[in-house]
Amino acid sequence: MFETFGFEDTTAREVSVLFGLGLGLAFGVLAQITRFCLRRALVGTDRRSAMGVWLTALAIAVIGTQGAVALGWIGFEDHRFLASGLPVLAIVLGGLAFGAGMVLTRGCVSRLTVLAGGGNLRALLVLLVFAVTAHATLKGVLAPLRTGLGSLTVELGNFTTLAALPGGAPVWAALIAAAALLYALRSGAAPHSLIGAAAIGVLAALGWVGTGFILFDEFEPIAMESLSFTSPMSETLFFTVASSAVPAGFGPALVGGVVLGALAASLLRGEFAWQSFDGPAQTGRYLAGAVLMGVGGVLAGGCTLGAGLSGVPTLSLAAILALAAIALGGIAMNAILSRSLSGSGAPRPIRPAQPAE
Repeated sequence: MFETFGFEDTTAREVSVLFGLGLGLAFGVLAQITRFCLRRALVGTDRRSAMGVWLTALAIAVIGTQGAVALGWIGFEDHRFLASGLPVLAIVLGGLAFGAGMVLTRGCVSRLTVLAGGGNLRALLVLLVFAVTAHATLKGVLAPLRTGLGSLTVELGNFTTLAALPGGAPVWAALIAAAALLYALRSGAAPHSLIGAAAIGVLAALGWVGTGFILFDEFEPIAMESLSFTSPMSETLFFTVASSAVPAGFGPALVGGVVLGALAASLLRGEFAWQSFDGPAQTGRYLAGAVLMGVGGVLAGGCTLGAGLSGVPTLSLAAILALAAIALGGIAMNAILSRSLSGSGAPRPIRPAQPAE
């Protein structure tokens, strides 16, 4: 399919770099404007409207992704999301850890990448620690933990996706999209935020179509992927320190594009501001959250975007379980922090509102 689009003097991998960069630029701009973040949607002070924004993106991603499947452009039969052996323990523990970590760092990895582009040095340090931890869990000293937990699986047979249930993919995709849009329309979110979120949903579907259909090349296959940050952050770290030996790919280009897009949007909107830690206690909390997200993102099979916004539209039970565990972990950690603050007897310090949150 790749050659039929007129790419004669370049390879699929080379074009995937440009595609990832463009996708990242668009996401960085849109996410900066809409403040797109699952943490805000779960425990933020404006969580109802933030959830409306997040669910709008999810609804459009589901419609777009399953529309592409219905047209025969892409399929997920061989994708890891639909593996017959479901590593339940790894997904649940990883999701809980990731959710707890994103509350400790006050942002999921996608949000922190956007914040780094806007001058937030806290986010930049968290991303560095996250990338190191994720890479260690994928291929380093923490890999035995991943393989050990991942070996404990439940065989699902053909029931790895909602598409295998009565009604099939069209019915379940329609139900998810309709429920998400109904909530979004009643969330009180600003119309321009919902429009921006819908565009983010289009990007998630476009990522699948781009890597799985337009750039499909049987002679030089590339991974079929979409918006995600766990594996791409690990790849970005490895590319940064060994670019002469490791060629660029979709993942590092996506991450770089998000940072550049967020930087451009924050500068144009007058929101760029250098921000750092308040003290050692806050630094320790953020670093602990970064480690939890690094380990958790790998074990769960993705982050709020990889397993959530991009994963759920595949109708994969693994992705749905991962997103549910992430949400539960975030809510639980927020409750623990709130109880700790109220139980200390100390008044909570009043801080000026920051666009980074």
